[in-house]
Amino acid sequence: MEVKPKKVLIVDDEPDIVEIISYNLAKEGYEITSAKNGHEALDKTNSFRPDLLILDIMMPKMTGIEVCKTLRSNPVFNHTLIILLTALSDDSSQINGLETGADDYINKPISPKVLVSRVNAIFRRLNNEEGKALTLGAMVIDPVRFVVTLNGKDIVLPKKEFELLFLLASKPGRVFLRNEILNQVWGTDVIVGDRTIDVHIRKIRSKLGIDCVTTVKGVGYKFEM
Repeated sequence: MEVKPKKVLIVDDEPDIVEIISYNLAKEGYEITSAKNGHEALDKTNSFRPDLLILDIMMPKMTGIEVCKTLRSNPVFNHTLIILLTALSDDSSQINGLETGADDYINKPISPKVLVSRVNAIFRRLNNEEGKALTLGAMVIDPVRFVVTLNGKDIVLPKKEFELLFLLASKPGRVFLRNEILNQVWGTDVIVGDRTIDVHIRKIRSKLGIDCVTTVKGVGYKFEM
């Protein structure tokens, strides 16, 4: 059976950047389209239905952060992958982007080899997550549908929250260190702080309505039903 190429939408108001990224990803077999601003990006996301957005943060009228927030507020695009591009190098900008729901973060100027490597890696991680559902009492965590079923009710979590819950629940009772969580959920190439994990844990607890994730003070977290 023929495997369809992954679809990538590149959003940047700099034509040279779009051309470089498009050329290098097309060589890798990705199906490419582009948008020059945030509003056009939302329109093309609806029509093109990309598997991945490569999204510049610093754009006029509508920033990449605003585009990311808009997409993550729509359950249809909760699990569309998003890589942010920016010329900003401060940690607060990076953390803000990741907490908005982005999956990765790349600083400009862009190295085509690094970008292709990161795109390939993010799709490999996604493929590795596709497997059997976890059943823990009244909770079923389905990595194919990205849905948590609790007491018969389906709960859809954004991608990073789902990945974090799936990791912890994969070994109930085991304490996952903070660095271990960061490396496995966000990857070794992305720098995020402890606050990012804390925010995601609070959201998971709130959405599930049960305190199934226990904080081990000064160490990390563990899953307990």
